[in-house]
Amino acid sequence: MTDRREAILAAARATAQARGYAGLNFRDLGAEVGVKSASIHYHFPSKAALGAAVARRYWEDSRARLDGLWAQNGDPRACLAQYPGLFRRALENDNRMCLCGIMAAEHDDLPEAVRAEIRTFAEVQVAWLAKVLRAADPAAEAAAVEQRARAIFAAIGGAQAVARAQADLTVYDDIIAGYRAAGLLPA
Repeated sequence: MTDRREAILAAARATAQARGYAGLNFRDLGAEVGVKSASIHYHFPSKAALGAAVARRYWEDSRARLDGLWAQNGDPRACLAQYPGLFRRALENDNRMCLCGIMAAEHDDLPEAVRAEIRTFAEVQVAWLAKVLRAADPAAEAAAVEQRARAIFAAIGGAQAVARAQADLTVYDDIIAGYRAAGLLPA
């Protein structure tokens, strides 16, 4: 049963990264996973429950990747330099988006449980960026660090959206290079 639940979550994640929350459909997911939609309802009684579970798993996986990046590196500048690559990978995977970024665009149509998980994703990203920025410049003012962390997170998400619209990874790379040239990210 756990394997089936994991397969459903994986299929739902891929679907949501391509089509957002609105694209989650139990019948289509069932066909993709090879189960009846009733089997999906067994694990996730509603679309809202599925959407919240997918978004929760996404931010948990993202936090683990960020923590791993920090543990592997320990060098704040290197971590900041590698951060855009985490978002680039979604584009490399059939021009998909950050799951929470694409769902955030649907904010008004999301159930509150899904909204809460999307907010948590953003909080995790900004907190990690702020931690890394503080390590890079311990004398920096806390409010300025927080503001820069939000700016980096928003800028990376925006670069991803623009590149996806163009279906062109070089657009993403060019935008990131511009952020580096402007000093938002380390060169």
